[in-house]
Amino acid sequence: MIQVIYRQLASKIPYLGLVILLTFTTSLNAQEGDPAKGKTLFNTNCASCHNLDRDMTGPKLRYVESRLEEEQGLDREWLTKWIRNSAGLIKSGDAYANQVFNEWNQTPMTAFAALEDQDIADILAWTATDPPVIEEPTGPTVVNTENNGISNKLILGALAVLFALLAMALVLVRRTLNRFAEEKGIEAASKDKSISIWKAFVQNQFLVLVTAIFFLLASAYFVYGYLSQIGTDQGYEPVQPIHYSHRIHAGAAEDGGNGIDCKYCHSSARVSKHSGIPSLNICMNCHKTIYQVSPETQKQGLEEFGKDYNAEIQKLYKAVGWDEATQSYTGETEPVRWVRIHNLPDFAYFNHSQHVEVAGVQCQTCHGPVETMEVMYQHAPLTMGWCINCHRETEVNVKDNAYYTKIHEQLSKKYGVDKLTAAQMGGLECGKCHY
Repeated sequence: MIQVIYRQLASKIPYLGLVILLTFTTSLNAQEGDPAKGKTLFNTNCASCHNLDRDMTGPKLRYVESRLEEEQGLDREWLTKWIRNSAGLIKSGDAYANQVFNEWNQTPMTAFAALEDQDIADILAWTATDPPVIEEPTGPTVVNTENNGISNKLILGALAVLFALLAMALVLVRRTLNRFAEEKGIEAASKDKSISIWKAFVQNQFLVLVTAIFFLLASAYFVYGYLSQIGTDQGYEPVQPIHYSHRIHAGAAEDGGNGIDCKYCHSSARVSKHSGIPSLNICMNCHKTIYQVSPETQKQGLEEFGKDYNAEIQKLYKAVGWDEATQSYTGETEPVRWVRIHNLPDFAYFNHSQHVEVAGVQCQTCHGPVETMEVMYQHAPLTMGWCINCHRETEVNVKDNAYYTKIHEQLSKKYGVDKLTAAQMGGLECGKCHY
């Protein structure tokens, strides 16, 4: 009986060892972090105060686990306690916790009690990754700004060749006709040099009248075209003191943008006549922590647009008086002389809030595809005719608006329509825009 029992135990030992091995392996794998998940958790929970490679509100965190182990002899267990409840660790009298707290101006760290062990492992795995290698562009930077010039040169060259061929054809035709005349014995009529061509032209009253009408019509056409362009700055694209890429800030995420809503920066467009120039403090809401762009974006800026985005961020820091070393404001600020792009005449009234909030007009309706613009420019002509056409085509939303109920019924009967345009609601009256 005893031998049988030992034999059964011996047969179960391999299975028991397998179970222990799987359990041990699972526990090890549970502590191995996923850098991809850790990056997401880091950006969500830590990025507002920490950066991997530079000090911010808190210290830099690249290789933080290995550095603490080498310099302080602290393991992941200590880090886990600190992340979940730094204040409790400080109150417990932990020497290094109090040292860090005092070194960083006694700034309290948010407690992340909800983070599980695997979440912390993922975050630490992300901090253990090597920094990306930024490849500097080789050779001179070429900015593609000559597309229009090249096309114009090609067109002018083609026209020059065409005129040259036409002149050669005329010369050949003349020689051929002269040769035929000589073969037939026909003499070319001699020119009567007794009267000049100009005197003959003056004596022909019909030609004088036609020429005068032609010059009057041509002059009127060019004068009208010139006068109609006064005050119209469509396509105006000035160089700003700090390069700002709307494409990067407002563009879609799939196109490499950040998808920032226009009204986050131009917040006064909701409630004011003017959209307003964003305060530099709005820029610093993000750029206090974003001190450089990704290597891919930096390379694209240098190669395609000839712009060093990181250098432009440094211009912002200089303007607001931000000291990166101390992560504080110095108080030494410089004004940024932005160049205005869209500017209506003083006698024309336009209210952003009326169009944006009441009418629900999208910013792109007037300003064009801003989310694709590397450099902001005036997309629409902003002329009186352009505004009038918009009023004639845009339908007024009167649904669920008691203010418009009575007037909508009256005007709908008057014009015999179900939906009213802004023009039918009085949008073409002079006093609406000129008062």
